[in-house]
Amino acid sequence: MPAKKKAAKGTVVVEVIRDRLRLRWSYQGQRYYLYMELPDTVTNRKVSEAKARLIESHMAAGVFDRTLDRYRPEGSKQQSLLVVELFQKFTDYKTKNLHPQSLAKYQGLLGHLGLFFKTKLVVQVGETEAEKFRSWLGKRIEPITLRERISLLNACWNWAIKKKWVHSNPWQEVKVKVPRKQKPKPFSNAEIKRIVEGFHADRYYSHYADYVEFLLGTGCRLGEAIALKWRHLNDDCSVVHFIESYYRGQFKGLKTEDDRFVSLTAHLQKMLLARRSKKVDPNELVRTYAGQL
Repeated sequence: MPAKKKAAKGTVVVEVIRDRLRLRWSYQGQRYYLYMELPDTVTNRKVSEAKARLIESHMAAGVFDRTLDRYRPEGSKQQSLLVVELFQKFTDYKTKNLHPQSLAKYQGLLGHLGLFFKTKLVVQVGETEAEKFRSWLGKRIEPITLRERISLLNACWNWAIKKKWVHSNPWQEVKVKVPRKQKPKPFSNAEIKRIVEGFHADRYYSHYADYVEFLLGTGCRLGEAIALKWRHLNDDCSVVHFIESYYRGQFKGLKTEDDRFVSLTAHLQKMLLARRSKKVDPNELVRTYAGQL
């Protein structure tokens, strides 16, 4: 393949890739490609040059369409859509309903797709390419995370099928085995008693004692204890409803399968009642230790 001709600023270059015409240019620091899906003939060159001039005029006028939908040949989205473009569109579609923590997963996966697929088209990704990506990504992240990322790609392609941008889903049969981990051995009652007593007796960490006892007595996650509000407890504090969590400065609802009710021991019930004021705000944090957040 001949060396690429460097395009002047604001210029769209017509080039030949695998005997097909492609437009290449940069705009505001980002590189763009548009596959014309036309063989390299005199007539098709003229068509491509006309499209190139149109894009140049739009960039100059400040009305450039970054999605490129305005410039694609009719009915050609599947043939000209890059892998990274498709997943970016899917991420944009999901953004309005995503928690910032979840959005970070999409953005991280987009970066991996860019590293692996580069400028590869969606139509060039079959089951073989999908399996290669799984193997490549599996060397960089844990199996349980890999399974989640493949699930996102599967959802992306299913969404694109509904949009009629793709005809098949190469990720549907890509499986990820997650080795089962041995569950940690729980503390005995005697061990729990010694741990709590140790916190109560410590001059520096005694203010954590109730918090630690609540964690050990309920088996809840750290973020669930931190996000606990008085409305999550029933009137006599005998039952707690874990429905929220706190993570990286954000409160968020738990997944349906994590939402649960837990009965509390008489000791924990007494501890919570002692902390609750007579005119408590239901939305106030319980704060099982001072300065929790």
